[in-house]
Amino acid sequence: MSGSLLTAIDTVVLDMDGTLLDLYFDQRLWLELLPRRYAALRGMPLAAAEIEVRERLQAERGTLAWYCMDHWSREFGLDVPALEGELEHLIMVRPGTEAFLNHLAGRGIRSVLATNAHPASLARKLRCTGLGRYFDDVVSAHEFGAPKEVRAFWERLTARLGIEPSRALFVDDNLAVLQSAAAFGIRHVWGVRTPNSRGPAISHDGFPGVDYLSELLAV
Repeated sequence: MSGSLLTAIDTVVLDMDGTLLDLYFDQRLWLELLPRRYAALRGMPLAAAEIEVRERLQAERGTLAWYCMDHWSREFGLDVPALEGELEHLIMVRPGTEAFLNHLAGRGIRSVLATNAHPASLARKLRCTGLGRYFDDVVSAHEFGAPKEVRAFWERLTARLGIEPSRALFVDDNLAVLQSAAAFGIRHVWGVRTPNSRGPAISHDGFPGVDYLSELLAV
């Protein structure tokens, strides 16, 4: 990030899960541990529980409820924050993340963590990783009552923090979120191709992509 992009931005807005942190943790929680405990609670076969959990999660995808642990605790009759705590040893910072954040700090570029994650999950992940020290601002979409997939989030974020969209860089692993940011007017929008260290690479339909944030240092 020593070239033209650096001089074109004042603010970097970064997603958390899949961008700063390995998405493997979240996959284990939502697609493995939760179905297993739900199957035990309901006395049903694991395969059936996996299908039900996936379908119920998918029905809420892209909404704030999809990211709300309180909502899913009620829906499944399980303490989802407690389940997350069982797996917190899997919360991992992605390679290149801290090098990138250190570079931003050294350049005096404002850094913002903007996540759809529930505030309790956000607090846990910041505590486990210590990444909060790198950011000038940390916000959860739950504060705005709208997920990053919708325009209202971007309106409220930029208004609260005084961000100039034409001078901002945003990085995320979710295509719907990238599209929302670009449609709002965020000038520089990049995708993360490998959000899950144990999953396949993904494409972002025309958005430029990196495997790790540190690759942006060469742009």
